[in-house]
Formats: sequence, structure tokens, C-alpha cells
Amino acid sequence: MELVILVMCSISLMFFLRQFYKVFDQRRDQYCYLVHYECHKPSDDRKINTKFCGNIIARNKNLGHQEYKFLLRVIVNSGIGEETYGPRNIIACRENSPTLQDGILETEEFFIDTLDQLFLKSGVSPQEIDVLVLNVAMLASVPSLTSLIINRYKMRDDIKSFNLTGMGCSGGLISINLVENIFKSKKNAFAIVVTTESIAPNWYSGNDKSMILTNCLFRSGGCTILLTNKRAFKNRSKLRLKCLVRTHLGASDEAQTCCMQKEDDQGRLGFHLGKNLPKIASQAFARNIASIAAKALPLKELVKYIVLKYVGKSRILNLKAGIDHFCLHPGGTAVIEEIRKSLGLSDYDVEPSQMTLHRFGNTSSSGLWYVLGYMEAKKRLKKGDKVWMVSFGAGFKCNSCVWEVMWDLYDGNVWGNIIDEYPPKDTTNPYMEQYGWVNQDKLKLPDGFELD
Repeated sequence: MELVILVMCSISLMFFLRQFYKVFDQRRDQYCYLVHYECHKPSDDRKINTKFCGNIIARNKNLGHQEYKFLLRVIVNSGIGEETYGPRNIIACRENSPTLQDGILETEEFFIDTLDQLFLKSGVSPQEIDVLVLNVAMLASVPSLTSLIINRYKMRDDIKSFNLTGMGCSGGLISINLVENIFKSKKNAFAIVVTTESIAPNWYSGNDKSMILTNCLFRSGGCTILLTNKRAFKNRSKLRLKCLVRTHLGASDEAQTCCMQKEDDQGRLGFHLGKNLPKIASQAFARNIASIAAKALPLKELVKYIVLKYVGKSRILNLKAGIDHFCLHPGGTAVIEEIRKSLGLSDYDVEPSQMTLHRFGNTSSSGLWYVLGYMEAKKRLKKGDKVWMVSFGAGFKCNSCVWEVMWDLYDGNVWGNIIDEYPPKDTTNPYMEQYGWVNQDKLKLPDGFELD
């Protein structure tokens, strides 16, 4: 009898261990690894400095004296430096008569450059790609942009492609989330995420202050990212996705309309940024932080925060208890500074985002990857470190995720030949004294203004 019981227990234990291993094994196949990423650095003939930007806005005959002054103040106080990039049609003085082809060529120039490098450096061929996700908020074409990529690289006919539009600056993390979910049901797969924005056909030529702001803040850029759940690539990958949280306040009318593409009173298409945007962004950020903290922070820190809050003591959630590096959306100086204050971050923590804004400007959904590239080029990323990415987008959305660094990283990437120059001693705009906020009451522009 004892032998029978022993045999039955052994069989039960084997069955339990087999089921446990099956679940564990299946979970391992669902991991999302980042193998490699490539950010785009446009050619030097596409650089636009403050002087050039001033001349562009001076070409807009719909602007009055006050609008000129307003835009100049925005440009010199934006935190954007003198070596960012713009699309070719604007440099060629065709911003008021863009074509669909301008947008397609702008995007095509980016993805050819980055995908060629991605395939070369990773050793993965285009024919091995199982999933392709592209996000660009303000450009839709038929056939889709993913079709252009599939055609150029002659990818397989069973590839799963997704073309996302309207996602705003948060589109990159939404694309990562889509791939993460596909990996849960598809083993041994490679996926590519292509994240960018199209500026060429989306220049606003009117005089509505809430819509001309975007002309000053956004710049050309983009990034392609290779992801996999193949176990064999675990030790070849740079990062592993730990968790990703998406917060969407679109059920609120106020949140849904605080930043949106629309026409002004004269029927001119542009992108509206409402005065209530900071309030909505703060609400979305607070809700997202609460969710990501529960996944990323040690239990000890969460309990401490809850107890102190319960007894009425003010305390900032200490994300540094579980996060080593902060990859903040470089949307503007105000955005970075607000997050810094909210989380009690140091100059060192926000330096990558500030320098990305200064060197490349706000490149929308791809901006986070320039920030990550800065950290890597500076040799900040060590094995086991946790990197938190956070971005915002129209809708209104706040998305964030945490990556684990798989080994000590160093790749000069897009920052390679300039990283030793950063951070520069002085990032003050050269026209600050003449056109900054301190002189807004004294600023007088001559008729036919030009920065010359």
C-alpha cells in the first residue's frame, strides 16, 4: 500500500513539475527583447537654425507684428539648439504648397537610412522579419508606408504588418506594446518597429497662436527598432521589456480635444494645442505613474509611500528605488522641467532629455530613442540597470515602460562623433538677449522682418 501511495505521489509530482515547466517555458517565449535600434541623423543640408526658422515664419504673410514676436520668443526659449533638421520642402520655401509625395519622400529617406543600418549591424535579414509595425501620426497613404518598406526589402508574403496613424508623440510605445502582445501568441519571432513623424505636408500657414506653436517645436527624425522573443537572442539583446503601462483619458471631452488636428476659422489645417493641455497632461501622468510604480518599485517603497500619505505627510514617490535611468519625452523645456519637479529628479537624470531636445529638437514619437542613445553613448547603461521611458500623445495619452539592460552598453549610435561635446557649457540661444521673454515688451521688429 505504501508503495502504491509513493508511486502515485511521484506521478503527481512529475505531472505538477511538467505543468509548471510548461507554464514557465511558455512565459519565457513571451519575453520581448530589444536587439538593436537605429536613430536617423538627416544630412547637413537639412539643418535649420534660429535664423533660418525666423526667416521661415517671416515668409508667412498671414502673420501680424504680434504673431512674429510671439513665435520668435517661443523659438529662442524652446531649448532647441542650432543644429536640428527640417524637411526639404520647407527648406526649399515650399511649406505653403506641400504635396503627398513630400511626406512620403521625407519618411522614405529616414527608413532607408535606418533600416539598412539595422539589418547590417544586427545580422538579421529582411526575410526573417515576422511582424512590421510603423507609426506616423500625421501621414496616411495608399498603399501604406509599411507596404513601401515590404516592397523595398522584399519581405515575406506572410509578414504581419500594421500601419498606425493619429497616435501622436506616444506612438512609439504603443507600437512596442502591440509587438509585446503579438509575442505572447507567436514564438521565435522577429519584429521591427518604425517610429517617426511627417512634418513636410503638415506646416500650418495661418495665424492662430494655438496652432502656430507646432511649427516652432517639431523637427525631422525617426528610429527603427528590432525586437524578438527568440531565446537564442537573449544574450545578444540590449534590453528586455519588464512592463509597459498605457493611460488613455479619451473618455473626457476636455482631454480628447486639448491637442488635435483641425482647421482654423479660415479653413487652414493645423495642429491645435489648448491652454488646458498642461492640466490634462498632469492628470494622465499621475494615473500612469500610479500604475507603473506598482509594477516597477519594490514593495517596501510602495508601503512606505502609502503609509506616509495615509497619515497626512507629503512625500514624492521615489521612483529611484526601482529605476536607474529616466528616459523622458523631449517635447519641450516645460515638459522636462515639470516631470523633474514632480518626481524630484536631478540635473543628471534629465540631462539626456535636455540634450536631445537641444541637438535634435522634438522629433515626436522617436524622441525617446535619441534620449536612450545619449545614455548609451555616455556609457551610463550597465547590466541590470532599469530604464524608464515615458511619453505623451494626443487623445490624451500617457504611456510608459521599464526596460532592463542586459549587458554593459556602449554604442556611439547617432551621437557618436559629437557625444564628447555634450553637455555644452552654454545652451543659451544666441538670440535670447534680443528676442527672449525678458525683452518681450521692448521687442520691435522692422517691416518685412528678417533675423538678418
